[in-house]
Amino acid sequence: MLEKLFPFLGWFRIFSKESLRSDALAGLTVALVLIPQSMAYAQLAGLPAYYGLYAAFLPPMIAALFGSSRQLATGPVAVVSLMTSASLAPLATAGSEGYIAYAILLALMVGIFQFALGVLRLGVVVNFLSHPVVNGFTNAAAIIIATSQLSKMFGVYVDTAEHHYVTVFKVVAAAVNHTHWPTFFMGLGAFAIMYALRWLNPRIPNVLVAVAVTTLISWATGFDHNVRLPLSSVESREATALINRFNTDFRVTI
Repeated sequence: MLEKLFPFLGWFRIFSKESLRSDALAGLTVALVLIPQSMAYAQLAGLPAYYGLYAAFLPPMIAALFGSSRQLATGPVAVVSLMTSASLAPLATAGSEGYIAYAILLALMVGIFQFALGVLRLGVVVNFLSHPVVNGFTNAAAIIIATSQLSKMFGVYVDTAEHHYVTVFKVVAAAVNHTHWPTFFMGLGAFAIMYALRWLNPRIPNVLVAVAVTTLISWATGFDHNVRLPLSSVESREATALINRFNTDFRVTI
């Protein structure tokens, strides 16, 4: 009965050196793909990138103890990241402490619901969803995920609108005159690395290489300046007035 609930207890009896070698190779393969992917999904969810490392480590480790699948990938998913961002955006600013706390609470609640649905064997409900519905949901999610990264690609920041297509229009309008060219060329270089490696040798983890190369370039060139300047250095009177008004409203709110 115990091994039925925890099948990994019975695996230790048949474990061998050949199994260790295969498991190590599988773990390395998954890590090369999942680590950069999880970091991207964390940012898509509005969380710091290092939270993606937590999501890349814990779920696959726990899932590997209870079974395996050649088709199912355990870990963060783009659609879930997108839904997390959409759910929490009205409650807190992305990346803030409150936002992170809400995200952790949301993950706990979803986990409880998933566990209950699994116990009740309600996964069969998915079989009643028609193929066009699944295709429409998947394609729409892919379009939203791709277009939501345009602001990061062009290095512009705009307020999120109620409808996603309005936000995309605002990003494009801002990019016409305010594109941050170093950011744009850095993203373009990452795309070039990924496509070149896929063409030269598909076995090379192109995403991981692109992340490593761009990270090294960013560190070597001081790309993320993280510089703080006094308010007196702002030359625009309109910007100075806007900053002062924001600080005043913020103090009143507190």
